[in-house]
Formats: sequence, structure tokens, C-alpha cells
Amino acid sequence: MKKFFPAKAVALPLALFASLLLSVTGCRRPPSDHFQGYIEGDFIHVGAPLAGRLDRLSVTKGSRVEANAPLFTLEHAAELAAQQQAADQLASAQARLADLRKGSRPSELASLEARLAQARAAAELSGIELTRQSDLLKNSVTTVSDHDRARLTHEGNLSVVTELEAQLTTAKLGGRADAIAAAEAEVAAAGAAKNRADWNVAQKSQSAPRDALVFDTLYREGEFVAAGLPVVSLLPPENLKVRFFVAEETFATLRAGQSVRVAIDGRTSLLEARISYLSPSPEYTPPVLYNRENRAKLVFLVEALFTDEDARDLHPGQPVEVSLAP
Repeated sequence: MKKFFPAKAVALPLALFASLLLSVTGCRRPPSDHFQGYIEGDFIHVGAPLAGRLDRLSVTKGSRVEANAPLFTLEHAAELAAQQQAADQLASAQARLADLRKGSRPSELASLEARLAQARAAAELSGIELTRQSDLLKNSVTTVSDHDRARLTHEGNLSVVTELEAQLTTAKLGGRADAIAAAEAEVAAAGAAKNRADWNVAQKSQSAPRDALVFDTLYREGEFVAAGLPVVSLLPPENLKVRFFVAEETFATLRAGQSVRVAIDGRTSLLEARISYLSPSPEYTPPVLYNRENRAKLVFLVEALFTDEDARDLHPGQPVEVSLAP
């Protein structure tokens, strides 16, 4: 048996449904000025580029360190030995270079100068004898052979003087230019090896790059640390920030450097932060085409930085509520 319903009874639910549909699809929720977020930290992981056993850990988890404070030291006996070897090789190369630049020793120079004086005296005496033989030859008192013997003796003595003068000049000059250049190159190479050895020793001990909280220590004394692995994790106050997500309508009104207020449970006063980063792309997008209704689902990541003083006592993971400053 069929049932019939009055027209008014059917029209009322349909009108109500259409009204609800229009309210859902045609009206959009106004943007909110309060956003949920959390504290995030960018950690500094401090390690050594060389491997070694952890000999000394100078900090504890949860403590605060100042810039340049020692963090840890790895065993470095081999590096110290290499450093000493490089230092000795550099000293040896420098000594060889200095020796080449100095030339002959003072005693050798004195010997050459004495021989030169003797040669000059002999040349002077042979010159006198040659003059006398020339006068005698003119008067036909001596023979031509005696004159020639005196001339050749004087010329030989003059050659000896010239030779010794050249030897003395060379002895004072030191090593040849090519030998000195080679010695200078050896000194430069030894210096580079020394610098590398010094760097290896220095890298076995690491210090804090800035004032920070020791967030975590990843090794204990006596454990072996592979090259490049972090030993201490630091959290400087300037690396703390607040992250929150805003809707598309609000995102369009935000600018870098804009001030926001942050409320944290347990604090009676609001903290001020400044927006440092606005994400260029939405964090979540619905798997449908953009339209006026679906755009309300888009949210964008925003990051803001605190002052160092305010960030000092904050901790990563703390939930916060962010509001736009008037």
C-alpha cells in the first residue's frame, strides 16, 4: 500500500538542506589571529675530522658553555709524534738554506785570502825581475832566454792572482742560484708539512664555537669516535625559534621582520619574536583542484626568532600559542 506525504512536509526538509549547503559552501570562516605552534632548535653538532679514542669529555649534558670553552679531546699521540717530526724536518731544511746563503766558512775564506796575498807578492817580485831583465837585455848584458824566462814567470804569477781572486769572490757568494732555489722549495714544503701536523693536533681538541646549552653528549670517555661523527650537540640561544602554521588568508598578510607574540604555559608574560621565514609553498594541500572552498585547507609554515635573552630558557618541543602583534 503506497503512502503519500503532504507537499509542505517534503519542501521543509529540502529547504533546510539547501540552506545548510549554502552555509557550508558559500561562507568561509574568518581568519584567526591565534595559531598553535612549538619551539624548534637548530643544533650544532661538534665533532673532529680525525678519528680517535675519546680521552676527555669536558662538558656534561644540560650544562651551559661559553664560546671557546673546551668540549672534548681525542687521543693524539701519533699526531704529536708527526708534529715533532715535521718540526725537525723544517729546522733541517732551514739550516741547509742558511748554509748555502752564507758561502764558505770563515776559516776557508781566510785561507784563500792568505794564498791570494802570497800570489800577489810573487807577482810583484816577478814583475821587478822582468823589469831588470828588460833593462839588461837592452844593454846586451843578459840573454834573450833569461828575459823570456822572467816574462813567463811574471805572467804565470799574474794568472795565479786572477784565479785566487775569482775563487775568493765565488766563496763569498755562497751556493749557486739553482741550489738556493731548491733549498728554498724544501723549506716551503717542510713548512707546509709542519702546518698540517699542527692542524692535525689542534683538531683532536674541540671548543665551543659560541655560547650554548650542551643539549647532549653522544660518547663516553674511552669510546672510539670515527672521523667526522659528532661528540657533543650544542644549542645556542639564537638558534631557537617558534614554528607555527597559518591559513592562506592570514599568510598573505605576513611579512618578514613582522612582530608576533608567543604565549608559553607557565609564563605570565608574552614573549616577542620576529618572523624570519615564510614558507614559499603550502605544507598541506588537498588532493583536489584549487577552488574557493578548498583553499581554506591550505596552511603555510612560518618561523620567528626570539631575542637571545628570551630564548635562553626555552626548550625545543614546547607547545606555544602565537598571536599577531597589533
